[in-house]
Amino acid sequence: MATLPNPLPDLTSSGLELPPGSLVDATLDGPWPEPLLWYADGPAAPPDWPRLRAAGRRVGLLPVLVTGGHRAQWPEDWDLCPDSTSYPGDHDADEVLAGYWTEYADDEPGDDAAAKGPGEGGGERTGGPWPGLAPAPAEESGEDPDEAAAGLAGVITADPDSWLGGARMALVPARRSADIPAAIGWSGPMNHENDVARLSAVLRSWEDRYDARVVALGFDTMIVSVGRPPTTPEEARALAAEHYAFCPDNVDQSPPYDLEVYARKRLLDQEVWSFWWD
Repeated sequence: MATLPNPLPDLTSSGLELPPGSLVDATLDGPWPEPLLWYADGPAAPPDWPRLRAAGRRVGLLPVLVTGGHRAQWPEDWDLCPDSTSYPGDHDADEVLAGYWTEYADDEPGDDAAAKGPGEGGGERTGGPWPGLAPAPAEESGEDPDEAAAGLAGVITADPDSWLGGARMALVPARRSADIPAAIGWSGPMNHENDVARLSAVLRSWEDRYDARVVALGFDTMIVSVGRPPTTPEEARALAAEHYAFCPDNVDQSPPYDLEVYARKRLLDQEVWSFWWD
């Protein structure tokens, strides 16, 4: 994967004021020649994200929250696969999503399947041909997307008993937020896609159209802030096809297993997107 020079090997001399933490070079195939990320030894606090973002960007590092989840799987146990990762700029988001849609849309549940649940022989499938990328929302963003990301990080880290309680700050050598999964060779979607750079290409497109930013990663989970969400049912429905292609498990394994409901409840006016791959 084509990358900028990695500042992590010189982190101690970079001038960054960091809490105690660890450099991670562990991958599925053994130690990587250089660190893939740094992450803190303890839980993050709300001021950490804006402080580390401002300091890290100066040397080519971007922040992301990392979570061990209920199994306490921290990044050194994530089976990172940087040797299987290409460059996000080599992929076209529309082509990537069209390929996923062709592969998975026949399994997109219709109304009868919503009642029965996945794997129970639901009724007629309603995938149809790939509809193409959704247009950017008509309504302009009301907040700087990086400020929106910092706000979400603050909400997550303010409550240790929240949905991602105990999340830790990490720094990743990446030019843009969308490239963070590719920069570390993240393998969370491995059962869906072995080259996470293809998903980063989609995240780049979402950055451009929806002011999206990657805020948190777990072993197989991703949380994204959205500065410019869909504000009409039509915009949400158009985007729902992209989300289904990007992460079918969001619909297929989440009641009521219905794309229309997903668009209405998870996308319309929603400033946080979450993804989980089985």
